Amino acid sequence: MKRWGMLLVAAMALGAADDDAGTWLTYGKNHLGWRFSENRQINTTNVSQLTPQWVFQTGVPGKFQATPLVFDRMMFVTAPENHAYGLDLATGRQVWHYYKPMPRETSVCCGRVNRGFAVKGQTLFKVNLEARLLAMDAKTGTVLWETEVEEIKKGYSLTVAPLVVKDMVLIGVAGAEFGVRGFIDAYDINTGKRRWRFWTVAGPEDPGIKTWGGDSWKRGGGSTWITGTYDPELNLVYWGTGNPGPDMNGDVRPGDNLYTCSIVALDVDTGKLKWHYQMTPHDVHDWDAIADPVLIDTVVKGQKVKAVVQANRNGFYYVLDRASGKLLFAKPYTKVTWADGVSPDGRPILVRDQDPTEEGTKSCPGIGGGHNWQATAYNPLTNMYYFTSTEGCHIFYKTDQEFREGQWYQASTTAPIPTEPTTGAIFAVVPGTGEIKWKWEMVTPPTSGMLTTAGGLVFGGDREGYVFALDARSGKPLWKFQTGGTVIAPPITYMLDGRQYVAVAAGSSMMTFALPRTPAAAK
Repeated sequence: MKRWGMLLVAAMALGAADDDAGTWLTYGKNHLGWRFSENRQINTTNVSQLTPQWVFQTGVPGKFQATPLVFDRMMFVTAPENHAYGLDLATGRQVWHYYKPMPRETSVCCGRVNRGFAVKGQTLFKVNLEARLLAMDAKTGTVLWETEVEEIKKGYSLTVAPLVVKDMVLIGVAGAEFGVRGFIDAYDINTGKRRWRFWTVAGPEDPGIKTWGGDSWKRGGGSTWITGTYDPELNLVYWGTGNPGPDMNGDVRPGDNLYTCSIVALDVDTGKLKWHYQMTPHDVHDWDAIADPVLIDTVVKGQKVKAVVQANRNGFYYVLDRASGKLLFAKPYTKVTWADGVSPDGRPILVRDQDPTEEGTKSCPGIGGGHNWQATAYNPLTNMYYFTSTEGCHIFYKTDQEFREGQWYQASTTAPIPTEPTTGAIFAVVPGTGEIKWKWEMVTPPTSGMLTTAGGLVFGGDREGYVFALDARSGKPLWKFQTGGTVIAPPITYMLDGRQYVAVAAGSSMMTFALPRTPAAAK
């Protein structure tokens, strides 16, 4: 059996989320985070014929970032402002609608967004912005239980797509820009009772407290707003963590600030830390490590390795041993001025005079990365890992700011460089070497995540409103469609009645595409 097939067999034990090419049952398509579909009806020879099928307009303004779930001839979509929908998969007709007004005191960093549902059986799980976790009946949208995760007065909010593992639903939290102390939680899927909590900012109960000066850990950030991944063989869940707080003034938080800007591996039954790896110790550039940690069995320097890979916001691509957390290698994929590389002990080799200052310091990449939060994809047939990147630099400033609970706490700002406008790119990288096989240039920074398929395709979108398909092996553009709205979400694909569809959120609408029906299929 193929090497990648062995990895999928282990994941299939988790259920149809990995097994059924006709559905889409979890944020990353499988618990490994590949966003790879075995569907090949749409391929490099016919993708140019893709046409719209139906459009569902939410009517809700804001950033539409959801990954929809598909099963039982239904599509389940979350939208901004605590909206959610159950749609008929064949027509896009609304079957049910959920909405709960957000309390006025809710603090939100970067849009009133939601990235999608999780599902177990006929129960959907979603978060609300006011730091609540819900279980819902998939057929009716009825709320089965609701749990308060944290107090919104402290600055917490929730935007993450949950992850179901065993009989638990796992979530991460947002709010680093409001001085929260980040965490990852697990809840019982039947009752909503919390099973465990792992604090991503080390406190007095953790030896990592030594990496925080004074009581700065109490407001240390480390939010966890992108969905993690799970290895059933190791029984470990992997999650990326965000920046320390305040973002760009590190004077008030001396030390490495564990476990911010890291990947953490947790025992899924207990929430205990198995290992951590910190990409950017004492981050002062807002270079979160929240990007999806993707699990790939690969070959590094001639050795077969169970790896976890991440294209980090700091400009480096990392490959770690996912059993031990050992760094296998790190390699820059974009312009990097803050470090000359990563030493064998895993720490970056810092370049002097790259920290923010009151006068402003130019550093690369800019505040958004490199690769930011947008979903990545791995295709086992091409053995390529696909991700987006913002290409450019920023001026980073440092200011002083007094902390006030529930208030914006960044102590900093940035500015673009007018003579050096940022652009974007999509990279195709060989996972075990970091070799860039191709790079597709974009005129503006990327906004959407990626999807890859057995049909030899990579799908994405941009801020100009195009959804597009590239040849997965060469990066050659093969198809595009103007949706009329910015594409911030990653596309998905599924099968219905023997026909493959591609779906993506664009503007405030959910759009679907398919090949024209053949005369035989129309009968």
